[in-house]
Amino acid sequence: MSLLILSPSSCVRALSVNSICTHCSDVCPTGAISITERLPSINQAQCVGCAGCVAVCPAEALKLDDFSATEFFFSFASDEQNILSCQKNIPCIAALSSEQLISFVQMKQGVVLDTGHCGGCDIGESILTSISATVDNSNYLLEAIESKYTVQCENIAYVNCDDADQKPDRRDFFKNFHLRGIGKARGDFEKEIQRTTDEFIEYTTDSSHTKALRTKKITDRRKLFFTALKRFDVPSEFHVVQSDKIVFTSQKLLDESLCTACEMCYRICPTGALTSDMRNSKVDFDPFLCVKCHLCHDVCEPDAITLSSSYNLKEWYAPKVQNLATYLVRRCDECDGLFSSIGGEKICRRCRLEEEEARELWGL
Repeated sequence: MSLLILSPSSCVRALSVNSICTHCSDVCPTGAISITERLPSINQAQCVGCAGCVAVCPAEALKLDDFSATEFFFSFASDEQNILSCQKNIPCIAALSSEQLISFVQMKQGVVLDTGHCGGCDIGESILTSISATVDNSNYLLEAIESKYTVQCENIAYVNCDDADQKPDRRDFFKNFHLRGIGKARGDFEKEIQRTTDEFIEYTTDSSHTKALRTKKITDRRKLFFTALKRFDVPSEFHVVQSDKIVFTSQKLLDESLCTACEMCYRICPTGALTSDMRNSKVDFDPFLCVKCHLCHDVCEPDAITLSSSYNLKEWYAPKVQNLATYLVRRCDECDGLFSSIGGEKICRRCRLEEEEARELWGL
């Protein structure tokens, strides 16, 4: 049985108290993930290791201790078959996002998802809805970029006849305990204790996570997606699709009449899709780096930044940084510091707040 691991500093909920991301808990078929505090809490005993939460996490903050989709990408490339099955090479079909499936399709010239075991699986009925949506989304986008290949679902019910390759169950673990090295046995034993702990373990961030929280990171699945796109022929026409048809990236709009130039959106963006310059005189957006985590929207108090209703697939082949807003930069009359002036203000935001606090203290 796999152990589900959360990297607190990678979770978008750690970047802002305003984050509304609940993807992992929403998709979990057993209720093993609960968001009761700032970060998700995990009950390892309830987790079945399907990795559905890993697939939907926009920042790749979740992972299984015995499966990496990135490592699997390269091992799958050398496999003569193009079958993805929970009894062959992945924990569950739900472990792969549409972004990853599109990458696999191009690499293998089409992939086949084995749904033959879903009917007899305890979570099969609940997880099939998520799988079907991912497959439909993947094939829609593959058609939009004029790919010759698709994702197919077949009732194969693959059986692994090589017992040596099968993972030991928990009874095998204790049976073979004496045959393992002391160091490895201790590590396995501690993992086994975690797996059998029937309570929700809470995660927190502290000062040791500060550097990681400030680091802008491009997800591994986006790097693989970019690599896979290079293997696609450029479509004869760049189609514009509805934004809700792409769950892993977006295009954005910014209403300058509502924006207060608070700088929060690009400072909080975990991938660097939103950026500015040294003078904070603008807001730029790179759609290809966006992971649609919604964090910039969550922190924007005036709701100045919104999702575009459409997405131009040209961004996949000829990415272009878009300018969403440009501001007049001037020196504050109070502190002489540079700031983005909205509507001709002569005092920066910090000095304005200090003035308001002073007046409140004076009772004015």
